[in-house]
Amino acid sequence: MPRATNAPASRKRRKRRLKLARGFMGGRSKLFRTATETVDRSMAMSFEHRRRKKSDYRSLWVVRISAACKAHGITYSRLMDGLKKADIRLNRKMLSEIAIHDPEGFGSIAAAAKAKLS
Repeated sequence: MPRATNAPASRKRRKRRLKLARGFMGGRSKLFRTATETVDRSMAMSFEHRRRKKSDYRSLWVVRISAACKAHGITYSRLMDGLKKADIRLNRKMLSEIAIHDPEGFGSIAAAAKAKLS
């Protein structure tokens, strides 16, 4: 009786893995073993970086808000404290958008926060 190799399934499995490795350099996209190792690593990194992206955006918003605060004579931490005391509930993303696109509006928000602090 001839030996059964399960060739169609194993070829499909290899093709699927090599398709994920397209765009990698050299043997990383051509050789099955190195492609497998590289794809495994890239999948792990993409999972981790999807989580890290949220933190990166938050830091960007904080930097933008901080720069706008300095223009209005208040620090970032004092602004956030004043907003809490004034019961103004705006998240950092919206505050940074207001700071970029509507500086006068941000100035009135900063003034309200300053008023609650003193």
